Amino acid sequence: MDLEKIEGLVKIIENSSLTEFTLKEGDLKITMSKLDNPPVVAAGMPVAAAAPGAPAPEAAPVEAEAEDEPLFITSPIVGTFYSAPAPDAPAFVKVGDQVKNGQTVCILEAMKLMNEIQSEFDCEIEAVLVSNEQKVEYGQPLFRVKKL
Repeated sequence: MDLEKIEGLVKIIENSSLTEFTLKEGDLKITMSKLDNPPVVAAGMPVAAAAPGAPAPEAAPVEAEAEDEPLFITSPIVGTFYSAPAPDAPAFVKVGDQVKNGQTVCILEAMKLMNEIQSEFDCEIEAVLVSNEQKVEYGQPLFRVKKL
């Protein structure tokens, strides 16, 4: 089964009322399911997910409700975290860097697609919460930031 067929199945499931779907073709078995309640992170705001094959997703920020609560740039997809565009290149951002709205902060690889994750607001990186080449989950905090 090729990637286009899998992407087509994902779109069908997303747009239907099905909550789980299993397809077996020879030795290959694919099971897809929707989450009834999307994960909630940090300040309790859900994060939007991107479908495979969609344009490069942007990081979904979790807004802090009070000044004391931390603010995060979270993973919009499941994938592998890369801090730099190439193994020998410097990281996109490091602790203490000031980041502008739309600036790339990392790359997440999902299904052999490299997705540039961008900040949706001006901020300063307070902590990088994952290591290079680490597997990350949907909604997982990647960076703790302070809004500028």
